[in-house]
Amino acid sequence: MEDIQKLLKQYYGYDSFRKGQEEVIRRILSGRDVSVVMPTGAGKSLCYQLPALAFPGITLIISPLISLMQDQVRALLTIGVRAAYLNSTLTPGQIRLALRNAAKGMYKLIYVAPERLESEEFLDFARGADISLLVVDESHCISQWGHDFRPSYLRIADFIQTLPRRPVVAAFTATATQRVREDIVRWLRLRKPYSMTTGFDRENLYFGVLIAPQKLEFLLGYLNQHREQSGIIYCTSRRAVETVADCLQKYGYSALSYHGGMQDEDRKRNQEAFLNDRARIMVATNAFGMGIDKPDVRFVIHYHLAQNLEEYYQQAGRAGRDGAPADCILLYCRKDVNVCRDMILKTYEGISDLSEEDKKYREAALNRLQMMAGYASSQTVCLRKKILTYFGESYYGSCHNCSVCNGDSLMRYRAPQNREPQDKNMVEEALLERLKQFRRQEARRQGVPEYVILSDLGLCQLAAEKPRQFTGLLRINGMGESKCRRFGEAFLQIIRQYEAEKTTK
Repeated sequence: MEDIQKLLKQYYGYDSFRKGQEEVIRRILSGRDVSVVMPTGAGKSLCYQLPALAFPGITLIISPLISLMQDQVRALLTIGVRAAYLNSTLTPGQIRLALRNAAKGMYKLIYVAPERLESEEFLDFARGADISLLVVDESHCISQWGHDFRPSYLRIADFIQTLPRRPVVAAFTATATQRVREDIVRWLRLRKPYSMTTGFDRENLYFGVLIAPQKLEFLLGYLNQHREQSGIIYCTSRRAVETVADCLQKYGYSALSYHGGMQDEDRKRNQEAFLNDRARIMVATNAFGMGIDKPDVRFVIHYHLAQNLEEYYQQAGRAGRDGAPADCILLYCRKDVNVCRDMILKTYEGISDLSEEDKKYREAALNRLQMMAGYASSQTVCLRKKILTYFGESYYGSCHNCSVCNGDSLMRYRAPQNREPQDKNMVEEALLERLKQFRRQEARRQGVPEYVILSDLGLCQLAAEKPRQFTGLLRINGMGESKCRRFGEAFLQIIRQYEAEKTTK
């Protein structure tokens, strides 16, 4: 089995693991089941991708969303790892071909939707395949006590039982209360799992709640200060999504909409445009986002209240996945609570004889809404503390990175200080702009998001250190051997030319 430090550097270009990653990886490689809760942006995917490279057989990743599969496969191919996905975007012929290739051992990782596990064609493949590791991503979907419950997740354990040899099973999620974590272990039938919760805190995120009767006015003012940044705006209703998106377009913003009432083709086109940086802003209902792997989202604004803190924190957590500073702002209006309550009650409308279990779920949903309202109306308690306490963590003192601690709660937004990546202070903007331009052109040529070529933090490090040789490139965060081979010479040429021009001035 290959050394994990060597694999980390070779494929991902990192010198060290983030908090919790190495321990989880070593437990998986020792053959132990794991149940892991890591906040969005903490590097969950590496915790199973790296063992997949070390294990002799195939790693099967069960994921609820097409977009996540496509993004991760695309990123894996960029670093030289053979991977594939099986979902409804493929024709039956393409699926058969992918399964034939998989049976020949052409892929190390295969992403599938949970519903695919019930297909006879896939079952035939799985029973004959050498599956070393089975990963359940977004594992909170297995619990009715959380959000995003998916009944198909309840059948994953039965699928595992049909395999001739039980693989290591690893469950990952970003948001789960204690009750949901217990459900994950029970319903997946994990065997003496190593359980880890690395902590829910995301220090790079600013949390703000603003009483905003004039929400659109605030939004336009905020976006005017963040014109070159990517962001998501969440609305409760489809109508609100269209209204806000139309308004932003009229003011010249590249904003698109995403909600369940749109045609699949339109949703897919808008999502691809956002992920590939052809549009900077996505206005959406909660139908958008789970599993979206776009590290450079600089803000998430909730135009309306979320129904619970799990949903809110998962959506807000789509900001700043690259570790750089990002904003999570909730525009609060008291009537939003009534709207959310009506939506919850409507779920149970028309059922003449509610079961005791349904009554419990309804009551739990209403209780979670009250906790969300408590967060939104907090004027004295640190917002970060509110969130972490909800998830069972202790937090003391003030975070100095939320609207309550900064003293702008319920009044006006003040941009947090020190918002740029650390290396930015040493960066020459002219060189950084040239590197960004190359990244943009290369991303469009390959049809991938810009961050797949190199992250913003990696570009800033390049512009600060100005390496002249390949050995220097390998020190850049995110520049593994595969990326150095593909893009290294172009980056070096830009830096050499820039330095040469400076000396002739």
